[in-house]
Amino acid sequence: MRKALAILLLLLAVSLHAISDNALLKRAQQNLHKSSKTAIFNAYNDYKNLYLRAIIKENKPLKIKALKGIITTGDKLHIDVSIYKKELKNSVKTTYKKPKYNHQKKKIKKKIKLTTTNKLQKVYWSKGRLVLRFKHQLRNKNVNFFKLYNAKKNSYKYVFDIAPAMLGKQRRLSRNGIQSIKIAQYKPSTIRLVIKNNSIVNIRYALQKNELIIRIKNTKTKKSKYKKKQNKKNIIHKQHNYAPIGKKVIVIDPGHGGKDSGATGYRKYKEKKVVLSIAKYLKEYLQKRGFKVYMTRSRDIFIKLRDRTRYANRKKADLFISIHANAVARGKHKTQGIETYFLSPTRSSRSKRVAEMENKSDIDDMNYYGKQSFLMFMNNHKIIASNKLAIDIQQSILSNMRKYYRGVRDNGVREGPFWVLVGAQMPAALIEVGFITHPKEARRLVDKTYQRRFAKGIADGIERYFIKNR
Repeated sequence: MRKALAILLLLLAVSLHAISDNALLKRAQQNLHKSSKTAIFNAYNDYKNLYLRAIIKENKPLKIKALKGIITTGDKLHIDVSIYKKELKNSVKTTYKKPKYNHQKKKIKKKIKLTTTNKLQKVYWSKGRLVLRFKHQLRNKNVNFFKLYNAKKNSYKYVFDIAPAMLGKQRRLSRNGIQSIKIAQYKPSTIRLVIKNNSIVNIRYALQKNELIIRIKNTKTKKSKYKKKQNKKNIIHKQHNYAPIGKKVIVIDPGHGGKDSGATGYRKYKEKKVVLSIAKYLKEYLQKRGFKVYMTRSRDIFIKLRDRTRYANRKKADLFISIHANAVARGKHKTQGIETYFLSPTRSSRSKRVAEMENKSDIDDMNYYGKQSFLMFMNNHKIIASNKLAIDIQQSILSNMRKYYRGVRDNGVREGPFWVLVGAQMPAALIEVGFITHPKEARRLVDKTYQRRFAKGIADGIERYFIKNR
């Protein structure tokens, strides 16, 4: 074991110094200004490598540059970088120098003006297509498109978020066969376009310089005849599959089990029971939507962490979803909230704490630094996809649960060194469904209705991920 760790540490050292600091910084800066998330994530990893170098060399200027890069790229990727922000703040305090010349301040102000939001100038129809014309050029990173489905109302929403952008006033448009089209200022720097309908709509869009061009086609066919042949449940099932998902394979991993009960919380509620129940509901929802679903355990048995992803690999899964419940020590029972993790080495004390609780049942013979070195070489090619998956799941859970419950807290999407995710050959995420040690949250977690609604939120997130990344 020691020999293997030594080799891994040597490889880590070689990988860190195979390219000069300036070359690595230049590459990171180039990737930072690209529009693709893959490039931004590569920049994020380069900045983290620079940060490690700076610590080893005690190079404070390089450390500050690396911290700024980690924060900028982390925010773009929705990764929790709060610990790096605190460190940057402390580092800058000791190195900050007041600008010597007034023209330096003028340059800074001029730079701020260049980041003004893009104004929507005109909205019109052209050859059956909806066109949104902006003052400045649009890029892929400025437009986020996703789809939502409300089974109760049998309603489909197709949403475009354009940012940074400004709208003069709210607008409503009309088109035959479409229920409603609305454009509004969703956030101070985000315009939201919502196309709403009671049947599936085929949406295609393209960017041409400063224009967003959207093709809207209603795919509704002989609904009345279809209703006679199918009962209500089947209608919802058929219509909900508006994105062709083929036979995507999902492996659900209910955490812990058997001799490993996981966390014990309020009124001695057991994590292993709560997560198994949610996992079963999730399997049911996913199967109804056409997915092929397997579970690492469907009863109260113990399975080693490494065997869970091995099972997913054998099943050639497209996604691996691990479900857990969070906990804190006595005296801190007020801590609550939902969070979703993806695999990555991390310095966040919060992520380490959560990961240590979930990791403790296995791989105890490897020390912390050995684990971190090992993680540096695992799953890098799947981290970007896993990050996207975690974001979609977290957003969908919150959207669904907040319709029914007050005070649902968003603890965000985070990176963490979870051993249960190591070795997965597919995008993977770990969901902490809440704090079983929090009285109110724990009572909700053992409630069957809450569990079903939570599972639906996860299912919506998984479907949303495939829609956006098909």
